[in-house]
This record gives sequence, C-alpha cells and structure tokens, in this order.
Amino acid sequence: MTDMGTAMHKLQRFLRDLAVTLLLWLYFTLGFVAFFLPFYLGAFFLKSSPEGAFQKLNHYFYRSFFQLLRLLMPELTIRIDPALRRLRGAVVVSNHHSYLDPLMFQSTFARQTTIVKSTFFRVPIFGWLIKNAGYMPASAEGPFGDLMLQRMATLRAFFSSGGVMFVFPEGTRRPGRPIGALHEGAFKIARRCQVPLAIVRLRNTERIFTPGQLFFHTTDPVTIEIDLVHRIENAAELSLAELKRTALAAFSAV
Repeated sequence: MTDMGTAMHKLQRFLRDLAVTLLLWLYFTLGFVAFFLPFYLGAFFLKSSPEGAFQKLNHYFYRSFFQLLRLLMPELTIRIDPALRRLRGAVVVSNHHSYLDPLMFQSTFARQTTIVKSTFFRVPIFGWLIKNAGYMPASAEGPFGDLMLQRMATLRAFFSSGGVMFVFPEGTRRPGRPIGALHEGAFKIARRCQVPLAIVRLRNTERIFTPGQLFFHTTDPVTIEIDLVHRIENAAELSLAELKRTALAAFSAV
C-alpha cells in the first residue's frame, strides 16, 4: 500500500470511529432523555421503593446500547456464558478492563446492584440514577455512611428476590495485565448474606473502548467474551483468605 493509500485508510478508520462514537453518545444523552427518562421519573414519583424499577430500566437501557453497538459494528461478537445469564441470588466478582464492563453486567441482569465509587454519587443525574437504583457507595466516610448502612440492611432481601451483585474486586481497570490484588468487600458480602460467589472472566472490552481514549474502536473484528469460570456455593463456610485464594486461582487458570 502506498503512503497515500495508508493515509486514506487511516482517515477512513478515524472517520468511522468518530461517527460511531458520536452516535453512541447521542444514544447516551438524547436517547436517554427522549426514551428512558420519562420512565425513570414515573418510577421515582409513583413507587415508594423505586430500586427494582430503576434496575430494570438500567438493564433495558444498556441492553439497547449493546444492540446499537452491534448494529454499528457488524464485526462485533458478544458471547455471554448461558450459565451466567441464569445466575440468580449471588455475588459476582470479575476482572476489569474497560468502562464497558459494568454496562455488560447491567445489560445481562435485570435485577442488579454494584459498588460504585462514592464520588459518582455527587455527579448530577448520574448520581440520582445510581442512588435510586440501590447501588452501594464504596466508602462509608462522610455523608455516605448512612447510605451504605441502608444498602447493607436490604441486601439479604435483594438476593432472596434473585438479584445479582457484581463487583470488580481489583478496584481499578487493568487492561492487558494479570489479575491484581483483590479487595475483600465482595467476599465479605457473600459470606455475610450466605449467597454463592461466582467468579467471572471478561475479555476484550478494552479493544472497543480503551481506557484513556475518547473514541470507540470500531473497525477491527472483536469478540467480547464473558465466562462463568467458577462458582462457590458455600461461600459462607470459607474464610476470606480461602475465598480470595480460590478467586485468584480461578482467574489465573483461564
């Protein structure tokens, strides 16, 4: 390929990435306001406890997002383990590569909660959404202490109703790197609530939306894979150290 041909090819890739990124952000902004916000407002004002409705709306919103992404990226394949889709009443721990990772879990589970960095609760609109969806702040410091206690008090009922809590125990995105040290929060919750612990492996989300970059990468064939690699039914009977050791071994074996 000549220098001119190479330059044109790069320009075409850039323009496609730009166009797809703009369309996806339009979905996140105008699409949210036009097609989803009225239902969120209805749940907020009409339901005494809107958490379940907000979680389902999040599920539909992000499921539609990935449907749009597949439409705009014909060479994208998303493969989700059927056993993961059937999971109910459990804590999921997963590796973390990209901001797309939590969206994948929200699109997979209709009843879902997670642990979110406390600073996000201060973000206009987004903070209102995650608070009313029943998501849990990562820190109990300052104004978030009461909110965390409220969330912990309702977790048993949440799991009993079939809800799934997904957590990224590394606490940060680590694309292309081995699994890092694991925080204990998710493992403590599984033991305290006496629910199964599911260990899930995500692959290739960072190839579409790379940390630190603005544009989606849309021109190369990509297969996103989400596998349930191990399930611990008796999490309450194991120590925190045993749970973390088992999780690290399951991640490393894949």
